[in-house]
Amino acid sequence: MSHYKGILDNIARYVKLSDDEIEQFISILKTTRIKKRQFVVQPGFVSEYRNYIVEGAVRVFYLDDHGKEHTVSIGIEDWFFTDFYSYLNRTPAEYFAEALENSLILQMKYEDVEELCARIHPLCQYFRLFSERALSYSLKRTISSISKNSEERYWEYVNKYPQIANRVPQYVLASYLGISPESLSRIRSRS
Repeated sequence: MSHYKGILDNIARYVKLSDDEIEQFISILKTTRIKKRQFVVQPGFVSEYRNYIVEGAVRVFYLDDHGKEHTVSIGIEDWFFTDFYSYLNRTPAEYFAEALENSLILQMKYEDVEELCARIHPLCQYFRLFSERALSYSLKRTISSISKNSEERYWEYVNKYPQIANRVPQYVLASYLGISPESLSRIRSRS
């Protein structure tokens, strides 16, 4: 039961669920351990689960036509991840989701979440708020990536997420920021 505390606290920051609603929500959670470098989502397969990180770190990335990796998100404890386009539209994924550390995640099947949201209004409201926040962050990141240079993007990220910047491999952070690992080393050496 203790590994549900994080997600229940996350939900409680936004909505109030009754004890019965909490039990119904917990009943759809699948606890999964994943090993470092293990893929949870792969291109070509529908992303069946919305995943919540209890412990560990995960990155979501895609490969371009030249085989170069582009990290689109990095998550640690108390973060959700999946290929959300695939998950929501029930289409084959375009991204990989890979564990950066041995991790413990909670998985929620799309159909189970939809069925619960149809019955439990506060849970529906929670997932709506989550989606709105994710969209607003994505738009902010897009503006940052086109309006700031690599050093500004680095410092913006480090100041906002120091616990991630100091935890993930340098090549992952560089990929997320859209810069080379060598450029990231130069930026870090100047600090």
